[in-house]
Amino acid sequence: MEKAIEIQPLQCISKEQWMPLWQSYQTFYGAKLSEEVSRNTWKKLCSADTPHIYGFAAISENQTIAIVHVVEHDSCWTLRPYAYLQDLYTHEDFRGQGVARKLIQHVYDEAMVRLCDRVYWQTHETNQTAQKLYDRVAKKTGFIQYRM
Repeated sequence: MEKAIEIQPLQCISKEQWMPLWQSYQTFYGAKLSEEVSRNTWKKLCSADTPHIYGFAAISENQTIAIVHVVEHDSCWTLRPYAYLQDLYTHEDFRGQGVARKLIQHVYDEAMVRLCDRVYWQTHETNQTAQKLYDRVAKKTGFIQYRM
């Protein structure tokens, strides 16, 4: 029997439940953000003062098993905002069970309720596992990111 997965706004979990997944996500991508940045990120994700930044957690048997963060922003190409799915991380013990797909769908559904034009995201070119899922649930645009 499959375990039930419930999607909750991040405000429904504690920082202590979120932090291990946030830190594991950073480790996965070889990043190490300061405690100050992490505190600020958590505050923005859960604050009514920043309604354009929010997130969700996947819960199974009272355990937080995955997180996703979203940043909404205006666009010069549309009348409605875009929803940028910035961070998506599933605990390694729960991968391959549809958790990430469920979070992506939840973000999409919420973005449509919030009248966003689209949901988009990026992943590293070496993250082949994620790309297999993304290729099934979304359209690859072909754009390449540059950064200064």
